[in-house]
Amino acid sequence: MEASDMVVKMIFLSQTAIGVLGNSFLVYNYLLLYFSGIRLRLTDWILQHLIAANLLTLLSKGIPNTMETLGLKDFLNDFGCKLIFYLHRVGRNVSLSSTCFLSIFQSITISPMGSRWTHLKVQAPSYIVASVYISWILALIINIDFAMYITARLNHRNMTNLKWFGFCSAVRHDKAIDILAAVLHTSPDVFFVLLMIWSSSSMVCILYRHKQRMKHIHRSNLSLKSSAESRATKIILLLVSTFVFFYALSCVLQINLSVSNNPGFFLVNMGSIVVAGFPTVSPFLLISH
Repeated sequence: MEASDMVVKMIFLSQTAIGVLGNSFLVYNYLLLYFSGIRLRLTDWILQHLIAANLLTLLSKGIPNTMETLGLKDFLNDFGCKLIFYLHRVGRNVSLSSTCFLSIFQSITISPMGSRWTHLKVQAPSYIVASVYISWILALIINIDFAMYITARLNHRNMTNLKWFGFCSAVRHDKAIDILAAVLHTSPDVFFVLLMIWSSSSMVCILYRHKQRMKHIHRSNLSLKSSAESRATKIILLLVSTFVFFYALSCVLQINLSVSNNPGFFLVNMGSIVVAGFPTVSPFLLISH
């Protein structure tokens, strides 16, 4: 392994360790709140699913990369490779959908009375809960075909028909099939990203109008509550912006990986680093606020 490759590998391992620690701290914090009998809001419940998805995304690639860095070669069989890539995809998809639902719910929550979303304020919690569970089920189903093409390198003497992805490989297809598969797998992601952008834009407009109204109100019994909701909204907007940033970079790298016949070590690991960017950064955004 070249020095540059080792540097990239160490960056990924450090990123994984930091991300796992940050998300584990949030898990510990929520456990303390739970055993203290404090009633959590729905946004906290959604964040718990986001944390679970973050840990799944980080650990599914972090543990094998750690073993490879320690010098172990071809330590995964076919089942292990399929499971690792499958869990990583599931965690990534649920992380996306959870961030989207968080943004949508907050947009409905802060919408003023008399708006077109007023009738959804009561039903929104039940809809969001059902949607989060459905997103887990869909992620588990959609990514089954993705795992079918992942295989262990040690089971194939002929490497010409395989794409190398670090400790595992994938069966190589025609570029047209690879592009079609990439489009099919990214279509739900694009849908969720568009929903996030739309709900985030709605929140920005609501916050702006609220700020304009508050300039003319010096005292109000609702000011404290409004201020708390505004802070929560700004945190969610920050999360969404961070996710969209890392997702855009990830899409560019994933497309390159899909159409490349033989992706290099640097491209494969940079893809892993960018995908793990949001799960690593997001817990510290929540902790700092």
